Amino acid sequence: MILGSAALAGRSGHEAGRRLLAELYAREVGGPLPEIALSPGGKPFFVDSPWHFSISHTKRHVFCALSRTPVGIDAEELDRNISLNLADKILSPGEKAQFDAAPDKRKALLTFWVLKEAAVKHTGQGLRGYPSDTDFDLNDPRVSTHHGCLVAVIESPL
Repeated sequence: MILGSAALAGRSGHEAGRRLLAELYAREVGGPLPEIALSPGGKPFFVDSPWHFSISHTKRHVFCALSRTPVGIDAEELDRNISLNLADKILSPGEKAQFDAAPDKRKALLTFWVLKEAAVKHTGQGLRGYPSDTDFDLNDPRVSTHHGCLVAVIESPL
């Protein structure tokens, strides 16, 4: 799996994401970006390539994952203002217990959020309703910090 990032630098998230994806694809595969279509669930995919990708952007950055297996990525700025009341709606009982015990509740909630978003992007199901049926761990190694953002990447094993 290849992970790339870039500053938006005045571009839209969509524009910056497509450019980053094209750069990663050219570097890894050695050719131009193939045609992209949408699955019935709305997940973008390459029409004639075995590669998979996922893109996420924040107000300031774009992140892209390119993989040989299905992948989902999500990113949130660490300084994003988020209502802690959302925890009651989106966290499973196990996640809520971890959230309640966390010293930095805002970071804990953002961690769970990027994991949940990356998971639904990975499967292509999309986010429907309140995603409280997961059981993620705050110390999930698939979450890392890049450019002041929490980034979660979930991919299928080879």
